[in-house]
Parts: sequence; structure tokens; C-alpha cells
Amino acid sequence: MNQGLLSVDEALERLLAEAKPVPEVEEVPTLEATNRILARAQRSTMDVPPMDNSAMDGYAVRIVDGAKLRIGQKIMAGSVGKPLEPGTAARIFTGAPIPPGADAVVMQEHTAIEGEHVVLKKKPKPGEWVRRIGSDVRKGAEILPAGKRLLPQDTGLAASVGIKTLPVFRKVRLGLFFTGDELVMPGEPLAPGRIYNSNRFTLRGLGEVFGCEVKDYGIVPDTLEATRDALRRAAQECDVIVTSGGVSVGEADYVKPAVEAEGRLLMWRIAMKPGRPLAFGRVGAAAFIGLPGNPVSSFVTFLIFVRPFLLRTQGLSQTAPKIIQARADFEWLEPDARREFLRVKWNGQGGLDLYPTQDSAVLTSTAWADGLVDNPAAHAIKEGDVVRFLPYSELYW
Repeated sequence: MNQGLLSVDEALERLLAEAKPVPEVEEVPTLEATNRILARAQRSTMDVPPMDNSAMDGYAVRIVDGAKLRIGQKIMAGSVGKPLEPGTAARIFTGAPIPPGADAVVMQEHTAIEGEHVVLKKKPKPGEWVRRIGSDVRKGAEILPAGKRLLPQDTGLAASVGIKTLPVFRKVRLGLFFTGDELVMPGEPLAPGRIYNSNRFTLRGLGEVFGCEVKDYGIVPDTLEATRDALRRAAQECDVIVTSGGVSVGEADYVKPAVEAEGRLLMWRIAMKPGRPLAFGRVGAAAFIGLPGNPVSSFVTFLIFVRPFLLRTQGLSQTAPKIIQARADFEWLEPDARREFLRVKWNGQGGLDLYPTQDSAVLTSTAWADGLVDNPAAHAIKEGDVVRFLPYSELYW
């Protein structure tokens, strides 16, 4: 039944084979590097911690000195103590360097104070509550691999070893434009036959979620000349161009002939629902991806195809989202012959509910949902079955 249609996996493989990371690398302050893609692996220039230090507030001691010790000094974090004299303890605070001669720390909860002395109520073990030099990171060790999206904890790790700036791939320049004389923007009068351009908001928002430098060329008039002009301009300024609608063969569909006139175009009919038509090509050095005009189809095909293409272009090698095995608290007894992406939402019982209608024109379903069920072609779902769930939290990066 799907004769002549590409599978989702085949289309994705062909698409990703054409994705090349941007070549430019820039140094950015580590403080501003979160969500950027690291271009070169980073190694530590120091041991972390740089010296033996206390893991607790307490008393640094020599185990052989016994249970009652004179308090000889106080060591705060950021200061350095003097060598520990026999028969004494050092009042010490978390993160403070262990004084020479001490071989353990007794946490303050296991001590009692008698005048100028501390009584140890529990005998410490050698090295107890002592963080050893280099126990977290050794000098020269790789701390961050190339091609990693930098999370807040990654920039914190880089800062902990003194890295001031990080080499990252420059942001991908994503060009968007939308064709259709029927499209108007919110705030404008909605004349008969016109519709609000929701795709502009959805796709621009997705481009920003994926860390792109978005160039929005707006609504392009339904003429071949205007569409070719928009393509030429976008190709000069962007790495990737994405459009929605206008790639079929209707009399008012000018994207397809415009791309063919300015570059090269492949048209793929994909065995998926919602979706199916997808256009891929090149205009100059820029990649072109044409999505369906239907709002839900545009949204889903962006997540399934454009998302990994953008991530690969940004320098990420691993682009597949994590799949969660989840329980279906619904039935889907009349599946399509194509692979389906169903809009679903977590419920209070830890299962997934299905939006009442899976019509591809119902944009409400995408806002209501927590993600998509990736359902194989012709696969019926019974209540209680385990399904493949793609949460937005995974699809949005």
C-alpha cells in the first residue's frame, strides 16, 4: 500500500547524509556558552580539588594522638593552616585545606568541646572526610568531548578548572519564509478566505529552541519572481532554508519551480502521518527543506526531519531523540497503513492519553500534548499496550 513512498528512516538517512557541520568556530566566554555546541574537546589544566581539603565542618586530627586534643588553630575555606602539632586538632571548615600532618577529619557532630580541647566521640578512619587532590579531575584529563551541547553543569565544570572561554561552532543561520496570499498576521483584518499564519510562529519558535540564528523573511507573495527573490536572498544569508507549503504542483504553488530554477530539488513522498510530502534540495550553498503547509504536519515533520538536520549542521553527531517505553491508556484500533505520530499526554496514573481527534488540521492537539507516540505502520494499539513515546522534552533538543 506504501509503494512508491519512502519510509521515515530512509528519508531521514538521506537527509542526514547531506548535513554538514558549519565550519566556523568562535571563542565565547564560558559564562555565555550554555546551549552552544563545543567544537574541540576540553582538558583540565589542573587537579580538582587542587589540594587535599575537608569534606565537612569539623576537626582535622592525627589519628595516633588519641581522643582528647587541644584546639591549636582554625582553618577557614580560602585560608591555609600551619602544620598540625602532636596532640592538637585544627578546627576546620568545608573546603579548607587539610593541614600538613593531619590524616583524617572528624565531623563536628561527633565531637564535644571541653574548654580549649575537643573530645572525639568517634574514632576516625584514615582519610575519613578528606577530599584528596585530583579525586574529581586529574590534570590533563578530558572533561568535555567535542560535539557536545553544553549544559549549565558543563560550563560549571569548565569554570571549575579555570577555563575562561570555550570554542563553539557558530550558530546555524536558519532562513524561514512562508508562501500563500491567503496568509495574514494576527492583528490584521481576517477577510473571507484568509487565515492567520500560525506556521510562522511555530517554526520560528522551533528554530529558536534549537539554538539557531533565525532569519525570518515573512510572507512571500504568490508569484514565481517573488519566491525566487526570497530564495536567492535566503541562500546568500543562511545555512538552511525552511518553508511550509507551496511545494506541490498546484497553479499557485511556486516554491517547487523556484527552487528548481535557483538550485536543485528532490521531492519525497514519505510513508508517515501526519506529513507525507517533503522537499529537499540546495540553493547555492544553503540546504533547502520544504515542509507541508498543514500546521500539524509542518510541526511534526519539523521535529522528525528538520530537527536532526539542524543538530547535525550545528556539529552534533548524535541526533536521535531518546524514546520512552510508556503505557497506552487508550485504544487505536484502526491504524493507518503509514507510520503515525500520535499526539498524546501523560495522565495522573502514569500512562498516556490520546487527543480525541488526530486530524492533522487540529493544531490544538500539539499544544495539549506532551509528545508523540511513534506508532509503526498498520499497528493497532490496545489499552495497556507499551508504546514508543517521544516526549517534547527530548524532541526539543
